[in-house]
Amino acid sequence: MAISEYLESRKNIAGSVCGLVGLGMTFTGVAGPYWPVVVAGLYGAGALIAPPERPPLPDFPDPSAQLEELRGDFDKLGGYLAEVELPPAAAGRLTELTELLGALLDPGWSGELLAQDPEGVHTLSRTVRQDVPEAVDTFVRTRWWTRLAPGQESPERHLERQLTLLQEEAERLAAGLRETEARRQESHTRYLEDRAN
Repeated sequence: MAISEYLESRKNIAGSVCGLVGLGMTFTGVAGPYWPVVVAGLYGAGALIAPPERPPLPDFPDPSAQLEELRGDFDKLGGYLAEVELPPAAAGRLTELTELLGALLDPGWSGELLAQDPEGVHTLSRTVRQDVPEAVDTFVRTRWWTRLAPGQESPERHLERQLTLLQEEAERLAAGLRETEARRQESHTRYLEDRAN
């Protein structure tokens, strides 16, 4: 710890206050000839009983900064998905999902709402960075093995089901954002009505 940091620390401040009490005792004659020991002892006692310094909180990016990173990752995901060959039904379901995700990640009003919803940002982040790539990659790998051992459940059905579940999750998030805006509008209406009365 640097000297300037120690001078501003809680330990030094508490010790200095207790040392001033010791000086006060000296001037009133209570400390007697041992005043230097009393002042130093009180300073040391104050420094020992002072609460410890709190380390500064880590500087994590706020949700709007996380959304910017997520938009970049969504663009990367789009590049990956463009290279993957999917059956028509799964490709259609994936297109619907990515359009919804793109709308949610739009920097406009939905981005402003998402910036106030860390859970929503987390849900989108998990969908873009983990769930969609994992679903598509697993399909691609499983499809190859299914050709070697036919007769098992179709990987296309699994992929379609996974994409449907992800779409439903994204739709719930969109519905929650829409509901937040509706409540905000209702609150503003009530405020204006109360102000008019």
